Amino acid sequence: MTHGDRAAYGEALEEARQEAYPPGEYVGQESFMTAGEIRGLAQRAAICRGDAVLDLCCGAAGPGRLVAAETGCRYLGVDGDPGAVEVARRSAGDLPCRFDVVRVPPLPAGPFDAVLLLETLLAFRDKQPLLTAVAGALRPGGRFAFTVEEGAPLTEAERAAMPGSDTVWPIPLPELLALLERHGFALGAVEELTDAHRVAALALGDAFDVHRPRIGARLGPGVVDDLVTAHRLWGHWMGSGRIRKFALVALR
Repeated sequence: MTHGDRAAYGEALEEARQEAYPPGEYVGQESFMTAGEIRGLAQRAAICRGDAVLDLCCGAAGPGRLVAAETGCRYLGVDGDPGAVEVARRSAGDLPCRFDVVRVPPLPAGPFDAVLLLETLLAFRDKQPLLTAVAGALRPGGRFAFTVEEGAPLTEAERAAMPGSDTVWPIPLPELLALLERHGFALGAVEELTDAHRVAALALGDAFDVHRPRIGARLGPGVVDDLVTAHRLWGHWMGSGRIRKFALVALR
């Protein structure tokens, strides 16, 4: 998307997203995480003033801007979408944030004290090159803080039902933990978010449906159909146990 397209997309969904979250929990995120969950993960990753923090696949960087504002870290957000990066730059105002257009892997040269990957590990079909790059970018003692959709690979029927399934690659938790260990990580913290994210997914799906006429007029009816379908399917999968959501911190 161009900057204008990306900005228009975010603006079209803004009101629905605000309504879907409890008061104070929406900070411009494009995911199921609440502000409280973002803060909690940053705290478990021990991100503090002066830390060099790399935020991968940051999008418009609502969570990243929150972390930078509240911790005083030296923040670099990267994303492969130039439009999203431009929106992030404009939204950052006077915050000490930098943003670059980067398709990962590879990663910008470190070393970094912490690497964030919020709600996008799912998009990497082969997670090994990404973990290799993250391990190489962290200084000894660095922290990798991320979320993961845990579960078996999608069946063909599930892939056909999920819009944008080319970026939907869950991973069984034992397989992920083995990959982390193979790349020199030790598990530092785990929090399960399944129930909370089921509620968030369904609330977002309902909000997009309520705002369907306005969103559809700006983005097209097909976009709204896909948004509602995807969010309700995520809610169903998390409610049934097909997918579980976790926030983890791995120590280098």
